[in-house]
Amino acid sequence: MGMRRAPALLVLSLAAASPAGAAEDAIEGMAGPSGERLRYDAKGLTLTFPEPAVKLQIGGRLHLDGGAASFSRPGLDGTFPDSVAVRRAWIEPTLTIGTDWVVAFQYDFSDPILPINDALVAWKGLPDTILTLGNMKVPFSLEWLQSNNDTLFAERSLANAFVPDRRFGVAVGHHGQAWTAVASVFGDAASNGITGDGVAAAGRATVAPILEERETLHLGLAGIVQSRARGDGAFSFSTPPEAFLVTRPFVDTGDLPGVARVSRIGAEFAYRNGPFLVQAEYIRTAVDRFAGLGGASPSLGFQGGYVEAGWVLNGAGRAYALVPDSSTSYATFKGVQPRDDQRISRGGIGVFELSARYSAIELNARGFRGGAERDVSLGLSWYPEPNLRLIANVIHGRVQPGAAQSDALGTAPFSVDTILGRIQIYW
Repeated sequence: MGMRRAPALLVLSLAAASPAGAAEDAIEGMAGPSGERLRYDAKGLTLTFPEPAVKLQIGGRLHLDGGAASFSRPGLDGTFPDSVAVRRAWIEPTLTIGTDWVVAFQYDFSDPILPINDALVAWKGLPDTILTLGNMKVPFSLEWLQSNNDTLFAERSLANAFVPDRRFGVAVGHHGQAWTAVASVFGDAASNGITGDGVAAAGRATVAPILEERETLHLGLAGIVQSRARGDGAFSFSTPPEAFLVTRPFVDTGDLPGVARVSRIGAEFAYRNGPFLVQAEYIRTAVDRFAGLGGASPSLGFQGGYVEAGWVLNGAGRAYALVPDSSTSYATFKGVQPRDDQRISRGGIGVFELSARYSAIELNARGFRGGAERDVSLGLSWYPEPNLRLIANVIHGRVQPGAAQSDALGTAPFSVDTILGRIQIYW
């Protein structure tokens, strides 16, 4: 059994720092000479100054995965080398200045490739508007814009392969009483040096025809058009079978040469009634390549989607958040919060949530074989405290490997069954 991407000392120190196990709800120091106060509670460490009104909050999250997998064909065990791994180990300072400015930063110590997540400045000086500059989530896909603390399953669906990771750019968002609209222009990720992946424009619009305390109907539409130069880096789509412990993608286009433009369109649906939530998305992607590629098809079309449902067995369900504190995460569903009397530290049993999902991805097109996969997942989450979540997922996947993975996975279809557990601590 091994652990990837983060030293054990870091894991232990982050777990010890979590307020989830704190004996008291909050510890607040006396006011300093300038009126500043230091508070330790469920949101981490918060330092506030009264004049001018400034708040520095230091939060974080630790996600630790464990599991096992079985394959219908021998020789594939090497794709699941470790039974335990650190999925995320984030530090998240946020500086709020007055009511108009937010500076946010997230750094993942467990990811040596893309350690910088949010690194942004947001201004909220105009009515119902947020203007953001920096590294942030691209406004595309309801599932992606939901916090990874709050997704129904430990990992997002197969269709998330079509969603760009955080990118550096500028975004403006506006909202009404039941609708939102976000537009952005961005380049590459800050960890990659901003350039090298072309320039893209993205937009997302949502409306909630039903927006009540217990009931919400959400509809959304989003799109991205990305233009690339011949000298830009390699481009590809791939996804593992909804488990971080699997180190090799099972469907993969491989590097696509000469990608000139990538267009994505996504449709969103969600309905929540009390403790029940149903959510679905469909994403279609078109890849256009430069001419003169030795007979290669100039255009390829890929697609994917999912439908999932959650049921909070003994709680109020997931609240709908129309407006974020900053950035582009408009119109999403928040996580589950146990009431004070449900906390195990107060004699309760916590809150339990059941979930089910079907997801699919198709990377085959016009004689091109990138592979296809269908996954069926069942999940159970337990929320014993406001800052602690335990997840158990069972995932059955059916895979048709693509040409790029034929050396490692062969060409015949196979199935994979995965049991995944996660401990989430967040503050």
